[in-house]
Amino acid sequence: MALFPKWLAFLKGKEVVLANAVIAILTIGGQQLFSFFTFSCPCHVGQNLIYGLAFLGVPALILLVVGYALNNQTWRLVTGKSSSLQEETTPNRLLQCKLTCFVLCSITGRALVAPVTWLAVTLINGSYYVCAMSEYVSVNYYKPNPNVTASEHGRILAAFPCSQLVPSELTRARDEVILLLRYQSQVAGWFLIAIVVITVFLSYCLASCFSPLSFLHFRYWNSYVNNEQELFDEATEQHSRLYAVQHVRKFFGFVPGSENVKEIRIPSLREWQAISGLAFLKRVDEEHYDYSLLHDWALKESADEKYLKIDVNPVMRTQL
Repeated sequence: MALFPKWLAFLKGKEVVLANAVIAILTIGGQQLFSFFTFSCPCHVGQNLIYGLAFLGVPALILLVVGYALNNQTWRLVTGKSSSLQEETTPNRLLQCKLTCFVLCSITGRALVAPVTWLAVTLINGSYYVCAMSEYVSVNYYKPNPNVTASEHGRILAAFPCSQLVPSELTRARDEVILLLRYQSQVAGWFLIAIVVITVFLSYCLASCFSPLSFLHFRYWNSYVNNEQELFDEATEQHSRLYAVQHVRKFFGFVPGSENVKEIRIPSLREWQAISGLAFLKRVDEEHYDYSLLHDWALKESADEKYLKIDVNPVMRTQL
């Protein structure tokens, strides 16, 4: 048990690394399950390449888009660039461009974890690459019949990923072709991993070299940002709840959890209609918005309508 606090202290500040590791592990597991349950090479000329590349590239593209979408910095960057107040507070265009590029690179780096992991694992596995490239292997790997046309050669090679479609006399040639394609795929996968690792390492080195902060100062800044965000999220939750309580109390005359409720308010039909329907963010003035229809009603209407006295004995109140 004494080691547990030490592990927590060691892992503190490394949340990004841990999150990237978890994403990579989940991507690897998902790729294995995805390949086992869904992948089945068509073994047909003209279809193998499209099928293999689709399984190789489309999931990676989806993971990239999801990586961008799930990063809060993406939406902060988008909303910040579209804000009219941003232009007034940041007159230094060059500094703003540098900051935007830095944030965009950081977002892209995190978003690339899952798709790069997918590509690396699928290339090392080799199944998708074998399916996609089988029909483009040289015919020298088997003894072609001189009477067989080029299209027939392509059909034979395209069938190699499916062992049940290959004639017995071509079994050895098929095994050699599969081994060649797996070799190419796995080499490409390891090259991709090496390039990514080197790129990440050099990026961190360059960022540290050009950073105006020292190592300890950077750790303090990172800790401050994390603590600030955590406290801000807690304050946001509490502030929004307290603000919503005022509007709910104005509409119903009480809020859930209240004790000794003496009376409740009976909203009118017009008021029910006012808070019903689709809620859109409504701009009230240059500084404020209405967040919902109930919010809009509470700021505009007075709550001096009908109230109903509540006379409930302590036993019934406990049951309620």
